[in-house]
Amino acid sequence: MPARNHDLGTVLADVLAESHRLAPREIPALVQAAGRRLGLSEARAYVVDMQQRELIALPSPEQARRLAAGSDPALEKLPVDASLAGRAYRTETVQLGAPTGPGDQVGWLPLVDGIGRLGVLRLSAPAFDRPLLERCEALASLTAMIIATKQTYSDVQAQITRTRPMTLQAEMLWAFVPPPTIGTTSVTSTAVLEPAYEVAGDAFDHSLAGTRLHLTLLDAMGHDLASGGCTAVALAACRSTRRAGGSLTDIADQIDRTLAHWIPDRLLTCVIADLDTATGRLEWINCGHPAPLLIRGRHVVTGALERTPHLPLGLNGHDTPSPQVHTAHLQPGDRLLLFTDGVTDARSANGELFGEERLADTVVRAMADGLPAPEALRRLIQQTLLHQGRQLRDDATILLAEWHPHR
Repeated sequence: MPARNHDLGTVLADVLAESHRLAPREIPALVQAAGRRLGLSEARAYVVDMQQRELIALPSPEQARRLAAGSDPALEKLPVDASLAGRAYRTETVQLGAPTGPGDQVGWLPLVDGIGRLGVLRLSAPAFDRPLLERCEALASLTAMIIATKQTYSDVQAQITRTRPMTLQAEMLWAFVPPPTIGTTSVTSTAVLEPAYEVAGDAFDHSLAGTRLHLTLLDAMGHDLASGGCTAVALAACRSTRRAGGSLTDIADQIDRTLAHWIPDRLLTCVIADLDTATGRLEWINCGHPAPLLIRGRHVVTGALERTPHLPLGLNGHDTPSPQVHTAHLQPGDRLLLFTDGVTDARSANGELFGEERLADTVVRAMADGLPAPEALRRLIQQTLLHQGRQLRDDATILLAEWHPHR
């Protein structure tokens, strides 16, 4: 076993200093070297694929070269739902394998950037005591930050997390949407978007500004490149108006005018909302979209957020009145569930709809088991896909926001 003669702070400072100019293909070697300095036999990072079904080992420099050249480097893959590594990812907890004779013990740590799950870190050592585990947790945190900063401009990391080619409209939308999970000590917002490789008209947005959590869920008419363009334009209009200090009404009006002027043949439904994370005050606009669901404890509060919806956006940018802003007050622990009709309208082989009741029940059961919100949503989208034989006929997007001010 390598001697533990390196101060944790010094090791992490060295890793951070090296990471600034580090090529993505060099991450595995950097993590392995840091692990050995901390007393580990091995340290290896795995990232999750786009649909959160597999954990894929980061490639070595040679494997990265082969991947960039278009060949298959045969990267190691582990199932999220049927492995100890997957359990670490799903539950966001450390998982230690049982010692097997004289060899090293293997441990799995979740890689979490902020509150967004990226993958896991595989570690091995003769034994994991508490001081070593604390070192490992610090290394996992820094590794997650490095991976997150590199993945936005690395084609290799994009190739690793994809299991098949992506359509042009899906490529465009994924470039526009934010990271799927954001949050603070008082609120968590997480989203999923399917079919990941063919999505066209759905999109989500969430952002934090002071005590405000902003949420947007969009569903454009159609399922082609023009649909993706419609959604992308709507996201841009939303962000530019919001960042200029505009209200929810200003955002909806700007999206409406923009679509009517530039994409006059496309309609779009949406929910646009602001949650004050200090008080729990929720404000929202609904333009032709399914009403959000309010989940309190183990139940949906029936009708809590049902209001007469405004017309879809894009009908007429000048003559249509502005949509009404609705208000409600959440209680600590409440969850807000936004979804597109591709979720509830998903049909099984015998024609059975997935429906709102099954939608809410899946979330309630997962969170009652103590699972984090991103895992609850992962289970929900998997249930939706299984219900329809993994062949969605429409985009299915879900956004779950949980207000937990006293956690």
